[in-house]
Amino acid sequence: MAYIITDECNLCDKCVDPCPNEAITEGDDIYIIDPDKCTECVGFFDTPQCADVCPVDSCVTDPDRVEAEPILLARARQIHPDKEIPTEYPSHFRN
Repeated sequence: MAYIITDECNLCDKCVDPCPNEAITEGDDIYIIDPDKCTECVGFFDTPQCADVCPVDSCVTDPDRVEAEPILLARARQIHPDKEIPTEYPSHFRN
């Protein structure tokens, strides 16, 4: 599942830097997460970093884009072919 940012976003910038995929960009009124780059931080962190740092809880799962852990992991490896993502990678699916 990709994450989305709701209209409660206050453009505080806290979600941008923690994203390992550079999937978050500034829109007109809120930040936007590119669903083709979002991996829910699988392979990098145990939890989605945007949601962890958001002070207004506007980073939420997108119910219209449900994706399984293997798909998110494959996307992470495709986005970062130069990085070694080990077999025992961080994932909130296994917490």
